Amino acid sequence: MTETTLADIERALDRAAGLETEDAVSVLRTARQDVRNLATDPEVDEDRRTDLEGRVAQRIREVRERDAYDGGLGSAMNPAEDDAP
Repeated sequence: MTETTLADIERALDRAAGLETEDAVSVLRTARQDVRNLATDPEVDEDRRTDLEGRVAQRIREVRERDAYDGGLGSAMNPAEDDAP
């Protein structure tokens, strides 16, 4: 089995942007695990790996928030002017 590289994880981040929520979260969770697995590899640039780990976590939050907003919570949090108090 070939080892995942930081470049592979960056590609997964890009790919997840165009996926539906469930698929995007699955890809991102795999990417998160891959980037964590690279923490023990002495040949990996630790600063770049840490930055990428943060980007993956941020993207997971963004996808979940997008899903919540698309699920109707967004309209409750941003009512139309007619509905505003």
